[in-house]
Amino acid sequence: MYTIISLILVFLLVIFSILLYFNSKKSRQADLDNGICPQCGATAKEFRDENTGVVFKVDSIKSRLLKSHGCSGIDEIEYRCNNCHLKEVHSTVGQGCRI
Repeated sequence: MYTIISLILVFLLVIFSILLYFNSKKSRQADLDNGICPQCGATAKEFRDENTGVVFKVDSIKSRLLKSHGCSGIDEIEYRCNNCHLKEVHSTVGQGCRI
């Protein structure tokens, strides 16, 4: 009886930990898509030229397409932070053929 209860508790613990892992991975990818580094919290910096009034924007996150798996496949994107040199690769659903 105790064995069955302990196995059920371990099973539930494993399921919840897997869900927590995927949730944190998804939130990190959302932060990177928005231009916020999840490790150091760096955001895009904006500078304004006082003479002309032009606003310059310097992104802290650089994204690069590593591999595209066709029109209906996934895209593998590499994100790099310029401040803390964080490097992460995430997969996203493809945006179609871009034709």
